[in-house]
Amino acid sequence: MELYIHIPFCMKKCDYCDFLSAPYDLDVRRAYTKALCREIAFFGKKLAGERIETIFIGGGTPSWLETELLDAVMQTVHASFAVEKEAEISMECNPGTVSAAAFASYRRWGLNRLSIGLQSANDDELALLGRIHNFDRFLRTYENARKAGIYNINIDIMTGLPGQTPQKLYFTLQQVIGLRPEHISAYALMIEKGTPFYERYKFDAVRQHAGMATEELPDDDTAYQLTKLTEQVLKEHGFLRYEISNFAKDGLVCRHNVGYWTRVPYLGVGLGAASLLGHTRYANERDMDSYLYQCSLLSEDGSGESPVWAGVDELSRKDEVAEYMYLGLRMTDGISRVGFEQTFGQSIDTYYKETMEQLRNEGMLSLDGGRVRLTEQGMDLSNRVLAEFLLD
Repeated sequence: MELYIHIPFCMKKCDYCDFLSAPYDLDVRRAYTKALCREIAFFGKKLAGERIETIFIGGGTPSWLETELLDAVMQTVHASFAVEKEAEISMECNPGTVSAAAFASYRRWGLNRLSIGLQSANDDELALLGRIHNFDRFLRTYENARKAGIYNINIDIMTGLPGQTPQKLYFTLQQVIGLRPEHISAYALMIEKGTPFYERYKFDAVRQHAGMATEELPDDDTAYQLTKLTEQVLKEHGFLRYEISNFAKDGLVCRHNVGYWTRVPYLGVGLGAASLLGHTRYANERDMDSYLYQCSLLSEDGSGESPVWAGVDELSRKDEVAEYMYLGLRMTDGISRVGFEQTFGQSIDTYYKETMEQLRNEGMLSLDGGRVRLTEQGMDLSNRVLAEFLLD
């Protein structure tokens, strides 16, 4: 089983961000840590016997939480669950929010993989995004992580930024590759409702999606060019694309995320966290006051009867089949026909024979070697292609 821990705190919310996070004060951070520890202890008892293979601490900015509070959370995890000796334990951090001493503390409770949110090596682009760091501050964070003995580091970058040119993106790629990280995630900017970027660029985003000329965002052709440039440069430097937006050195894929895409059971704890347990998806409370209240009904040792789930979705067979397909096809390895049949007791053709033939004829899908994969063209148009695998 996998474990996701949500830390919803950040120094400042970035202008493009729609994640469940905010710059809460210290009293709330302390109260949240206490509540989170109670929730972890509760599920440690409820799921007794489950072994944890991967842990991912996300946010928000987990590294913005005080070191002693994060230590308390991880001590509770280790006290409540059997964590595999070789477990992948990852954490997100942002430059400028973590010290060398903090990295040393993280290493003591087992952190062995770090994901740093750089986004761009161009300081003007960082300022445009509302980031709190510049590139020099990122470099200091990266250096401190290496000195602390963290030998598996991911760096996040973004493409399709307002005013971004191939030259600017190439500079970012060259700077990042020169640091020799083990993993790079390259995400295209999404203009999400409820963010400052939405108010600023919503009409441009519509134009871009419609293939029209844009004012500040890269037009559709340039956005495509930026994506292909990223893929080409990373491939030339030994980063293997294993998922639509993720590239890794050989053998260093993010095991936790691969678990999501292959529907490994996982428990999510914290504000708004999601879980997949058995044939059911669960969603935690998204309101901070409600979450803190629900957790207050639990004792410190995890006793109690009140989970913090705000939503429970029992998955039908069709739901699970569709998830298996549109999650699994995000990976470049795609889906094994044999694996599908072992999971569901039926051939994949039972559900998707005509759909797959049509997509293959369109050049979107490969059906060779007992595997179903997106082609390069299919990856480029993945949102449309994956929607074809939803079942009524």
